[in-house]
Amino acid sequence: MSRSLNKAILIGNVGSDPEIKTVGTGGKVAQFSLATGRSWTDQSGNKQEKTEWHRCIVWNNSTRGSGLADVVERYVKKGEKIYVEGEIEYRQWQDKDNQTRYTTEIRVKELMLLGGRPGGGDDMDSGAPRRSAPSAAPAARSKPAAKPAAGGTGDDFSDFPGALEDEDDDLPF
Repeated sequence: MSRSLNKAILIGNVGSDPEIKTVGTGGKVAQFSLATGRSWTDQSGNKQEKTEWHRCIVWNNSTRGSGLADVVERYVKKGEKIYVEGEIEYRQWQDKDNQTRYTTEIRVKELMLLGGRPGGGDDMDSGAPRRSAPSAAPAARSKPAAKPAAGGTGDDFSDFPGALEDEDDDLPF
């Protein structure tokens, strides 16, 4: 049998405060919309923009302890920039008028808060974790600082090949 993959990775802004519901088993489900945008220049030279809205659903994996839906309830607010990773899911149902309705959702498996709080504060100031996922996306690593040579002042990096070259060349992004 061949392998397959259903994976969505989005970075965007939360459209409204998440709706939190408790299900019959005592677990929680959180739902919110996420806006992503793109821009381009058309053939006439006019700048065009388009916003896509994604419906995101987050379930707690267990009824005991804190799950991802609990994290969304506590920290995700309208306007926040977040990273979500999950699966695309298509559903259909019958509404009260017996019409078939369809929806596309992102079933979120990982989530990371990317921006600071409105007003210049940062979640680190309030004690809230910045990474709010079972395994958050890898962060960019900076170059380790060079140690000064014995008897040196720390300002002379001539012993390190390439130390005076542009450091941006080694960054992975």
